[in-house]
Amino acid sequence: MPDRKRTHDRDEAVSDGPGGPGAEADAQSEAARRRRRAQFLRELHEAKELRNRVQPRRVRAERMRQAMRMRTFRW
Repeated sequence: MPDRKRTHDRDEAVSDGPGGPGAEADAQSEAARRRRRAQFLRELHEAKELRNRVQPRRVRAERMRQAMRMRTFRW
């Protein structure tokens, strides 16, 4: 099973300098990674909004706990 923390293995990437064919592949993989990340963040935001709508009491309690943490935080 691949290591999930590594998103890009530099040892396997073939790069022939800044203008080589490896640079184009890196740019494409970077663009694909950004698209996947944006999609993930959109879905995460949507899931949080849904949870907030279906569990308003829990959300209010969490807001109160967060406010208490912020009041007791020392700068």
